[in-house]
Amino acid sequence: MGWEPGSLAPMLRALAGGALFGEVWGPSPAQVLVLHGWRRSHGDFSAVVGPDSAAGPLGSWAPDLPGFGSSPAPSSVWGSPEYAGALVPLLEEGGGSPEPVVVLGHSLGGRVALSLAAARPDLVRALVLTGAPVGPRTDSSGRRPPPGYRLVRALHRRGLLSEARMERGRQRHGSADYRAAEGVMREVLVRLVNERYEESLAAIRCPVELVWGDDDAEVPVAAARALAAALPGATLTLCPGAGHLTPLTAPAELRAAVERALARS
Repeated sequence: MGWEPGSLAPMLRALAGGALFGEVWGPSPAQVLVLHGWRRSHGDFSAVVGPDSAAGPLGSWAPDLPGFGSSPAPSSVWGSPEYAGALVPLLEEGGGSPEPVVVLGHSLGGRVALSLAAARPDLVRALVLTGAPVGPRTDSSGRRPPPGYRLVRALHRRGLLSEARMERGRQRHGSADYRAAEGVMREVLVRLVNERYEESLAAIRCPVELVWGDDDAEVPVAAARALAAALPGATLTLCPGAGHLTPLTAPAELRAAVERALARS
């Protein structure tokens, strides 16, 4: 009897000594680590390498990153390096010399995947990045807040404007992600969007597959092409009409990229 997508019920479990929660899919040992985007969860990859995949599950770690899904938020303001560091115990759970995995990262997960591969190349055999804002930055890469909001922020820093007024400014001018974030996760988001990745990109030596929606409005194709140029040998696959949420809209293309990465590395 062939594989039937959705035939396995989700089994949430503690990972990395209880620091993370998520699922483990497919046969052991895991060959793939999937990392989701901001305000998303590990379930986004179910149709790529998990129980809803038409090709059947691959052996995969599928955690919720701290602050999302079932995993608690970090106690301090993390950036990509700290998120990457939180994954190391998961990949080293078996002890000894762990087998490196293919890391598939979407959006925020791509930031974390790049940092992990740069810091611990022994744990990463290949990268598959999709909708990941990790390319080289130019002076025009960032979006400056409007002048009115910059003034409100400056007055608040000087103690001349109340927190309530400052919050109204945040709600009016902040991104949807920023407005939805609370507590430490709002500061985490600010840190993440201001990160630069030139050093991490220069440290990458493993094979890299890039899979992008050709109409991605969050991280446009121009950014994907710049990223490909910064990673010699990287392969870029464009998915027509897939938008930014490629794990949901282009699961077959991502699965193919993961399988190519497994075969190459």
